[in-house]
Parts: sequence; structure tokens; C-alpha cells
Amino acid sequence: MNSFCQRLAAAGLLLLGGAVHAGTPVATNLWQFRFTANLPYNISHSTPALAPDGTLYTGSFDGKLYAVTPDGREKWRFQAGREIKSSPAIADDGTIYFGSRDRSFYAVTPAGKLKWKFATGAWVDASPALARDGTIYFGSWDKQFYALKPDGARQWQFATGGLIDSSPAVAADGTIYFGSHDRKLYALNPAGTLRWTFLTEGEITSSPALGADGDIYFTATDGNLYRLTPDGREVWRFRTGGGSAGSPVLAENGDIIIGDGHTVFILSPDGQKIWSSPLGSWVDETPAVAADAVYFSAPWQRLAAVRLDGAPVWDAYMDDNVSTSPMIDRQGRVYFCDNQMLLAVQPPVARPPANSSWPMFRANTRHTGRVGN
Repeated sequence: MNSFCQRLAAAGLLLLGGAVHAGTPVATNLWQFRFTANLPYNISHSTPALAPDGTLYTGSFDGKLYAVTPDGREKWRFQAGREIKSSPAIADDGTIYFGSRDRSFYAVTPAGKLKWKFATGAWVDASPALARDGTIYFGSWDKQFYALKPDGARQWQFATGGLIDSSPAVAADGTIYFGSHDRKLYALNPAGTLRWTFLTEGEITSSPALGADGDIYFTATDGNLYRLTPDGREVWRFRTGGGSAGSPVLAENGDIIIGDGHTVFILSPDGQKIWSSPLGSWVDETPAVAADAVYFSAPWQRLAAVRLDGAPVWDAYMDDNVSTSPMIDRQGRVYFCDNQMLLAVQPPVARPPANSSWPMFRANTRHTGRVGN
């Protein structure tokens, strides 16, 4: 916690959405792991993924994928060719998949050894999604969407009209959803054929979230949050006025939470605003939903927790700006990056992830991007 935040905490005055709230509890910083030191450009936008054995994986702009033990020590590091913005996904066999700006997609073993890599035509910033049969899906800045077999062989690829940095989501029936800078949300069949497209008025950089009923939630840079049915019909749209890369998440009661632009919103299932809070700066990070609370980046240098009605629950402070989405493990611990470090914090009251179809970025702690994992 920096000196300013320490003074606030000592006084019992903690900031929430521009207001001051007395007595809000502060989460405990369990540990922090620093990436390669003395590199001013070494930031992380790679949301950490959690393996069943407790190992955390996250990438950084130093081009390394880091494996960190449950108590915050380095296990190993794997060097890719360039920056890693893609958040890793962990397969059933422990293989870690991620993309890099060296125009390659990687598969790395739990021991930190290269299993294979697949060349694309441009940066791979999107995070992968994993189908039940082991197929790996991801998009690239080369405007292509790829499906790879677990051995790295290309199964198929699908061309869009714009670069792809939207991470895909896989529905219970195997349909794959993702957005493109051509302003379309795509629905593809598992065989790689087009099912339908939905045209918005802006580029789509966010990752879709999928409801238990199969409905799709996503934002576009036109400043709207959309809800579509599985056949591509619009149910409603909500004007956020934003246009960031933040993705929606879903609470147990069906409420939708989105941090878009300079505001975080909590909406009812029918698209009506329940609560909102202005943020001090532009936010691209996706919130996470615990059993009865929402965790989100509230810049600068703060992770905030509120109830679904907006009442403050706790705050966490760090020495740099929150740079990834938070991830919640089953014990209620929260993991995220603040540019230079991976942090683990313990909320005053432990809350497991919400029992919903999409409570956090990439749906779950392993980042499979798949419903019902």
C-alpha cells in the first residue's frame, strides 16, 4: 500500500467512485511477485490463470510467461519472442496456451517447456478458448480466426474483415462467439462454418460473456452493451457511453456487470441500470463477481468491492495501477496485476466466485472461455 493509501486507511477514509467512505475494510496483501526488474516497459495486461495445483500463470510485456507458486515464488519463466498481452488458458492436461506479439501461438507444458508453437500472420493479443474436445480457438491481428488441434495442427481458419483482439467464448452446444474490428460479432459452428453475424456501429475488442440460457453479452466501441439470443437476435442494448475493451460478467441472480470507459455499471437482466459509479480514469479491465459482491478496478491504484446494490464492501490498494482483470479462487483470494507485479489479496470476508455461467474474465479460473467448465 502506498503512503497516501496508508494515510487514508489509518484515518478510516477510503475512496469509492469519487466519494469518501469512512470505515470501509481493507483487504490484506498476501504477497506480490515482481516481474523482470529495471524494465520501464515491463507491464502486464495478461490476467492470471490458476491451475488446479495452485500454480498461477501470467504473461508480461518482457515477453515472458511466468509460473508462480501459491505462496508467490517464481516456479519458472518461459521466453516468447515478443510481448505477451494474451491471458493464458489451461487445458485439462495442464498445458498452458497463449499468444504473443511475435506472431506466434504457444503451447507450454506445466514444467515450462515448449510443446509446440503455431505461426500466424500478425500479433496474437486475444486470449484462447478451449472446447470440450480439446480444440483451441483464438484470433489474430491478421484478421484470421484459428482452430487448432491439441497437437498444434491447424483444424481450420476463418477470415474476417478486420483484426481480431476479441477473445472467443464457447457455448454449451459448441458454438464459438467472437468480435472483430470489422464491427461484427461472429457465431461459428465447431466445424468452422458461419452460423450468423451481428453488425454493430463500432469495433468489437471485448470478449463476449455467455448466460446460462445461451444469450450473448458484449460491448462495442460504439458505446453500447448488447444482449443477443443464441440465434443472433437482439434482446436489448444499453448505452454505456464507453467503448473500452472491458467485458461483461454475470452475477448469480442474472445481473450484468460491466466497466466501460469511465463508469462501472450493474444492470438487471432486462437491461435496466441498478447502480453505476464514475471512475477516475478510463478502464479496460473486466470486473469479477463473488457470491454477493463485485470486484473492479477503480483507478488509480485501487481495487474496489461493492455489493450488487453498490454498497461498499472493501478496498485494496497497491503501488501501481491495476492493469489486469481480477481473478477469484474458490477460497475467495483475489489475484491481479498492477503493471510490474502479480498480487494476491485476501478480502476481509472470503467470498468464492459467483455460481453463475460467467463470473469473471474468460469464465473461470483456468480461462477456458467456455460455459460449464
